[in-house]
Amino acid sequence: MANILILGGDGYLGWPTAMYLSSKGHEVTVVDNYFRRNACLNLNIHPLYENLNLIDRARLWHELTGKEIKVVIDDLSKSEVMNNLFNSKIDYSWAINPNEKNIPQSVIHYAEQPSAPYSLMSQDKSEFTLLNNISVTHNLIWSIKEYSPDTHLIKLGTMGEYGTPNIDIEEGWLNINHNGRSDKFLYPRQAGSIYHTSKIMDTDLLWYAVRMWDLTVTDLMQGPVYGYKTDQSEIDERLNTIFNYDDIFGTVINRFVVQAVCGIPLTIYGKGGQTRGYLNINDTLQCIDKAIENPSKKGELRIFNQIMETFTVNELANKIQAIGNNHGHKVEVNNISNPRKELENHYYNPTYQGLIDIGVTPHFLDDNAIADLFKTVEKYKNNILKELIYPRVKW
Repeated sequence: MANILILGGDGYLGWPTAMYLSSKGHEVTVVDNYFRRNACLNLNIHPLYENLNLIDRARLWHELTGKEIKVVIDDLSKSEVMNNLFNSKIDYSWAINPNEKNIPQSVIHYAEQPSAPYSLMSQDKSEFTLLNNISVTHNLIWSIKEYSPDTHLIKLGTMGEYGTPNIDIEEGWLNINHNGRSDKFLYPRQAGSIYHTSKIMDTDLLWYAVRMWDLTVTDLMQGPVYGYKTDQSEIDERLNTIFNYDDIFGTVINRFVVQAVCGIPLTIYGKGGQTRGYLNINDTLQCIDKAIENPSKKGELRIFNQIMETFTVNELANKIQAIGNNHGHKVEVNNISNPRKELENHYYNPTYQGLIDIGVTPHFLDDNAIADLFKTVEKYKNNILKELIYPRVKW
């Protein structure tokens, strides 16, 4: 089994990934600086239910499974902190198995400010997004180069890097014929936020590190994720990942279900024709797992589009309205003024076959998946703060 390092291990995806890989027998270490928790506190944002801190989550996981997830709380934008993760200088004296300080075979990079609205709330938050996200990726590629050049870096990108071009979206690369000559380039990017711009810069840094330093990199261009429950969290609900439904950190499907349960009309921005690719949280875990099992080649930047199906916002609203009505909620749909500068009707045809080819079995957004979300939100209905749902950031 591999030694795996997860950066951003307290996050919506980081913690489920840690449990999933630990359950498979891997030695897992997670690192986080609690940015998202602190940002939620500072913005008076409350998730649907409370979550244990990362250290207590790891202790509970060990009590229930006998497996250890090592925890480091620190700031990865500091180069020394990142370097210590790869040069065996982290102090694990408090850990259950303190002598296990293996260099990671794979590192999974989630450690970034993850919200487009947050990145445009103010100049200081925009600056933080750029400096934090780029610094962490920059520090990571240098640490791997200097201390662990054979480590496989798996980076979480975003489909938002591509924007909504009027041509098919390939998996990361585009073959170009120009004036009788041909070459292969990174697919053109056109970000719709400062956050997405930082992710484009990440990809450029990774491409540099692959070309110049022969690093081994997989960049996963992920679409919006829905759900919260995994096989591992079924053991004890205290292991559930964070469930944000607010306008800053909440994703659209989770947010729509909360709106339906608490009687707020589903907020469709503008005409609702915006089309994106979506995936179940369990498919995120599958994608990471298969990327670990099937690493890219040394000196290769391998890019997968990490989505399983596409929907317009109107299609999502109609699905959630139908299931909500079946659950006894009188779900209304409301088109509101779009707070974002984006195309509301557009061509969108992404390729997303690569992960299927290496063994990922998709979960689809069927009635059962939506109904399960409704049951959970209904359970915690009294925790919902309605004022967190409406968009507060315009760009």
